Amino acid sequence: MTDPDVRSDYDAIVIGAGFGGIYMLHKLRNELGLSARAFDRAGGVGGTWYWNRYPGALSDTEGFVYRYSFDKELLQESEWKTRYLRQPEILAYLEGVVDRYDLAPHIQLNTGIESAHFDEACGVWRVGTDTGETFTAKYLVTALGLLSATNLPNIKGRDLFEGELYHSGAWPERHDFTGKRVGVIGTGSTGIQLITALAPQVEHLTVFQRSPQYSVPAGNGALAGEVVEALKANYDKIWDDLRSSSVAFGFKESSVPAMSVSEEERRKVFQESWDIGGGFRFMFGTFCDVATDPAANAAAAEFIRSKITEIVDDPETARKLTPTDLYAKRPICDSGYYATFNRNNVSLVSVKETPIVEMTPKGIRTEDGVEHELDVLVFATGFDAVDGNYTRMDIRGRAGESINAHWQGGPTSYLGVSTTGFPNMFMILGPNGPFTNLPPSIEAQVEWIADLIGNAESGTVLTVEPTREAEDAWTQTCREIADVTLFPKAQSWIFGANIPGKTNTVMFYLAGLGNYRTTLAEVAANGYEGFDMRTEALVQQA
Repeated sequence: MTDPDVRSDYDAIVIGAGFGGIYMLHKLRNELGLSARAFDRAGGVGGTWYWNRYPGALSDTEGFVYRYSFDKELLQESEWKTRYLRQPEILAYLEGVVDRYDLAPHIQLNTGIESAHFDEACGVWRVGTDTGETFTAKYLVTALGLLSATNLPNIKGRDLFEGELYHSGAWPERHDFTGKRVGVIGTGSTGIQLITALAPQVEHLTVFQRSPQYSVPAGNGALAGEVVEALKANYDKIWDDLRSSSVAFGFKESSVPAMSVSEEERRKVFQESWDIGGGFRFMFGTFCDVATDPAANAAAAEFIRSKITEIVDDPETARKLTPTDLYAKRPICDSGYYATFNRNNVSLVSVKETPIVEMTPKGIRTEDGVEHELDVLVFATGFDAVDGNYTRMDIRGRAGESINAHWQGGPTSYLGVSTTGFPNMFMILGPNGPFTNLPPSIEAQVEWIADLIGNAESGTVLTVEPTREAEDAWTQTCREIADVTLFPKAQSWIFGANIPGKTNTVMFYLAGLGNYRTTLAEVAANGYEGFDMRTEALVQQA
């Protein structure tokens, strides 16, 4: 029986101090008036943007919607000079928000969370840190990020390498690759940014490509002051439109099917989007069915393939760079990726055609017997996405059930914010949350979680958790939506396919932010339908 009179150290503990953790802490402390503390293993706030300091790190969301919208004064005061924001600018922005709301005294840095166990007798979460401390709280909010549990391939001989070894998601504060021979494994979004940034700096760059990628220009560049002022003047409409949109990237999403226009018109639309730039714009702003109709997808893919042939001088390199599968992974954009392979100091190794056999003290040996000598090797090999940070911690709910056991068949949730058997634990960007520009999704979830906690605190509710039926139904809904798209047919981290042995399963709600927000509102309006909200009386009767 839960004891309602047990006192905890805090009303709420927040794990993570990135976009989600910062806003959640603000809502809990400054708006709900609860005692709350956030913890982060990093030496500063920023989450993803603290760790990902690699050369070329850039948001591929336009700067005017890659920020919080809840503070209109902050929106008007913010300044940015380029279409996209680089890592130092985003980090400085988040640090500024922490200062603005006096959150720093309530954030404990350099402190990793190793365990979180729900104490059923006391109705609190007991949270253990890597510093040996233990804290208790009624509510636990995880703001771990989608892409933060680094994936480091276990290549034979990795420990023998005598050069410098890095993962893009754990970048050193100081580095100088000038005049060095550098290898990069991986050509996803991060790898592409790294490759284009490193090529002009190093003596030689060897790219170990696991899968060729469809990429379009980012279209980054300077913004005139009057453009920024016009955006600020139109902020209310911009954010109203964004909240009801699908991917929430701040552009008008197409409602035109690709096959409803002539081939000439299709190429014209694709070319216009190519010239403007932006990966999500190319997939969702050109035609409405690029991600759902095989014919539309093939047309978009063929257009990008034709651009690779035009850009890359060497036919054999162009062939290796050209994907042949569906254009159905996370949309990628770049700052001159394909043209980088026209440089004399850049070489491409197709790992599918010439697999890596082992690492040696001097570099990497491939199946053709070639030893690629390197001074530096960078793993741009991505992350154990969505649930990786959860399964690497010791999280236990009712009856001591671990999150690993609960998610043995793949990560699940109700609404992307909670999971059955783990009372009073709420997730920001948990499994089967919306696949969109992240700050607007984070805001939607944080505000909804805060309202739920506020509702619980205003009454006699002791614990809140979803029912098994609600969680199963939400998982099924996400599967059905995903099956309407082409995304499940591609081998992608979106479904966990990048991690050996990981169950390939749905991990996102793909019906868009507008539909997601509507669902959240309906659940709340119906008395938080699907949640078991236990009061003191109910617990005592149990």
